[in-house]
Amino acid sequence: MYFRAANDPVVFYNNMNTAFSNWDIPHLIWQIVFFLFCIVALIQILYYLLLFRKMAFHKEEARNKMQQHPVSVIICARDEAGNLTRNLPGLLVQQYRSTHEVIVVNHNSQDETKYLLDEFHKQFKQLHIVNLSQEAVGIPGKKYPLSIGIKEAKYGIVLLTDADCVPASEHWIEKMQAAYDDKIEIVLGYGGYFKKKGLLNKLIRFEAFHIAVQYFSYALAGMPYMGVGRNLSYKKDLFLKNKGFSSINHVLSGDDDLFINKVATPENTRIILDEDTFTLSEPKKKFGDWMRQKMRHNSTAKYYKPKHKFLLNTYSFSHFLFYPLLVLSAIFVDWRIALGIFGIRLIIQGIIYYRAMKRLKEYDLFAWWWLLDIWMFFYYLIFAPTLWKKQRKTWM
Repeated sequence: MYFRAANDPVVFYNNMNTAFSNWDIPHLIWQIVFFLFCIVALIQILYYLLLFRKMAFHKEEARNKMQQHPVSVIICARDEAGNLTRNLPGLLVQQYRSTHEVIVVNHNSQDETKYLLDEFHKQFKQLHIVNLSQEAVGIPGKKYPLSIGIKEAKYGIVLLTDADCVPASEHWIEKMQAAYDDKIEIVLGYGGYFKKKGLLNKLIRFEAFHIAVQYFSYALAGMPYMGVGRNLSYKKDLFLKNKGFSSINHVLSGDDDLFINKVATPENTRIILDEDTFTLSEPKKKFGDWMRQKMRHNSTAKYYKPKHKFLLNTYSFSHFLFYPLLVLSAIFVDWRIALGIFGIRLIIQGIIYYRAMKRLKEYDLFAWWWLLDIWMFFYYLIFAPTLWKKQRKTWM
């Protein structure tokens, strides 16, 4: 009788055929899907427990000594007569007894902005108007007028906001500057949106809240990576010694997040969550307008430091995959286990969001947060192209 050796190619081929014929290939695929779902859920839970809880449960440091520093508030405006009419008085009547000024850089406006500012100046002498009538070739966005405004600032602390923003209280300047001490050079504040009726308002406010939870939490974890120009402060010397926006002048946006990403350190950055320090903006009324605004803002993320891109992308990608993998695992594997994992994440996320929404005065969104979290899957689909799409060079 003739026997084939174990290493004979024919024997090996027959053995492999037998092995695969006894294995359910579709079953293997769904097991892999379920395994990926477990990994993605674990990543999400770790982000909430190890990172985002820092902002949700943050307690402001008790400080024995409060200084009052001279402050220069800076706004850049281009054809913003309507917004300035509504919002500039809120900046000019701030209750701050120390020295301060409000600088409005009027960048080549074609509307009534110049005449409006002249009228405001007659009543408020702390208003400093800078009129620019030329464009900066090769510097898109508002980095050029903002640079001029910072160089014109008389005082060492600059406090930035936008023409469509208004402070939530008359103590905005006082409490934002109070966060400074000898080591702190950057103060990150919250820029929210006015509460209006309708789904779009909830989407806009939730997205702003979601971003704030991230940049506040990262800063508290010693990894500050961005701030928002609607409510941001830093020392003028920090701007000058880093040559301003010279390294990012080619980027359309980035006058807030990219600059902070470049100069912020664990030691020189502080967040402040006092509701008197919030600013409020008028949200977009049309989805298309908001979409264009977000595409412009999101286009800067690819310029962040590698460690920030890795951490942010890991969270976003796991968030994006979570719900599709949940559905597939529930249908093709075991719905009880899948829903159990979903429930664990839901409880942890709900606790973090409830605390964070209370801190940022967005608690009316809590009843909708689970639906808004599902919406984030579509948000990533819509705005993912901004990572590679070239943006049109407009002013704002």
